[in-house]
Amino acid sequence: MRLVSTLTGVSLTGLMLALSTPASAAVDAKLLEMLRANGSINQAQYNELQADLSKETKEKADMKAQSERMSSFEQKVAWAAKTQIKGDVRLRYEDVNVDEPNSSSGNQDRQRVRARVGFYSEINPQVDAGIRVATGSSADRRSTNQSLDNYFDKKSLWVDLAYLDWHPTALPGLHLIGGKMAQPWVSMGDIIWDSDINPEGVAATYKTDLGGAEVFASAGQYTLKDNVDGDGVQYKHDAQVYHGQLGAKFAPMDALKVTVGASIYGYDNDKEPTILQSFGNTTNEFNLVEGFGQIDLTGLAVPLSAYGQYVKNTESTDGEDQAWLAGLKTKLGAWSLDYNYRDVQRNAVVSLFTDSDFGNGFTGSRGHKFKVGYEIDKNFSVGAAYLMAKTDLSQLPNSNADVDTLQVDLEAKF
Repeated sequence: MRLVSTLTGVSLTGLMLALSTPASAAVDAKLLEMLRANGSINQAQYNELQADLSKETKEKADMKAQSERMSSFEQKVAWAAKTQIKGDVRLRYEDVNVDEPNSSSGNQDRQRVRARVGFYSEINPQVDAGIRVATGSSADRRSTNQSLDNYFDKKSLWVDLAYLDWHPTALPGLHLIGGKMAQPWVSMGDIIWDSDINPEGVAATYKTDLGGAEVFASAGQYTLKDNVDGDGVQYKHDAQVYHGQLGAKFAPMDALKVTVGASIYGYDNDKEPTILQSFGNTTNEFNLVEGFGQIDLTGLAVPLSAYGQYVKNTESTDGEDQAWLAGLKTKLGAWSLDYNYRDVQRNAVVSLFTDSDFGNGFTGSRGHKFKVGYEIDKNFSVGAAYLMAKTDLSQLPNSNADVDTLQVDLEAKF
């Protein structure tokens, strides 16, 4: 719609016609011709209106071209709007006291740092991708810490995650994941898997709501070592681990939530790689069967959760084949508290993958773990852990030796 100063002399009929006509260049040009033809406007008025129309037409064309350029630019950078950058930086003081230490299991008193940054992008509504790098060492799959040491040398970054996650919209709740991924199974403790372990392979996870209960399941195949027996490059010659898990979450009453489940971790071609038994095992055969659960009591003055897991290595034949953990935890305001007791027999789990902090990361350990945390501000917290372990490490001069560990952390997330 146009308002032109020179329309003062336009007749009422011509003005009504102008106001009722759609605002397009072709229609406006015809309208001007009609107004001039029927004498509603003179030649001078026609020339002025024609100039205004040409100017407006050009402005519209310029705006359309700019809009098209912006649309093209937005398409090129649309991935940025669907990409999240997340990470954390943690400073740690760690003190490890070993009973009668020797050169292989000495005391530690050190400052450490952990840095992680990840990029997580929605490729399309059905596919996500993630890449994360972290500090640490290629030789230590159970830790992303690096000690502040060695005359200010540079610290290494390693690929910690690199995966694709396909979750087809036709099957809600299903995720098909491949690459180096976060642990796809549910864990209630760390006696099987240290929290820094990120398996490599393919996995499927699924969860669905069945009449008030959430059922979850997962399965996967992960490569440990290619051609481990030296007899060929086919899968049958690789050291591998397979996993399957089934569980459920339900609320029998308003103030009570329950999680229960069972898992199996089967190892294939595990007789060859002695690396699996590097931290306390005396067997190289593993088939781990796990049961786990958690009870959340939300109706108490202080919310409380009780959790636990039990593991048995059905391939071990020496009687040192069981592990269990039981704990309590709570969160009240900015404070969090966590306590658990564990007993991990020497061949109950794969020593290469169990919690690296408890008992210096060795199986054949038992004892207490206390943790306390406080949120100083949003995404900024301080915490402390004290681990009191008795361990049968072969490196120590006696069995049932004490390994006490203190960790104090300051962590920021972004």
